[in-house]
Amino acid sequence: MQKIILAETFSREGLYDITREVASIVASSGVISGLVNVYVRGATAAIMIQENWDDSVQTDVIHLLRKLIPKGVWLHDQQDGNGDAHLKAGLVGPQESVPIIGGKLALSTWQNIFLCEFDGPREQREIVVTVMSSICT
Repeated sequence: MQKIILAETFSREGLYDITREVASIVASSGVISGLVNVYVRGATAAIMIQENWDDSVQTDVIHLLRKLIPKGVWLHDQQDGNGDAHLKAGLVGPQESVPIIGGKLALSTWQNIFLCEFDGPREQREIVVTVMSSICT
């Protein structure tokens, strides 16, 4: 089963919790045991599993990436000014896979799935959610 989540982002950089949307797709799939892959389309966004207890971890992620990959010093900035966004997205990566156990995401208490925006705001980011069953005969 495959579905698309459409997400709007509101700042140049930020983490957006999409766990509920992914969990809803998993629940509607009827898969009891398997795997869900969450993949963002676009070269300046990423998917990350991270803590969502409070905003501090998400803020720390953005601050760390800003320190590691500053804006305005990359060759690609001469094209459209977002060289840092491409590098951040490449470092974090476009996808995460999560096991499905008992029909639910097998995330720990503190894990959530985030869309990472590095070149926003965007009216629409497309996240492809692919649910696969592990039932074998």
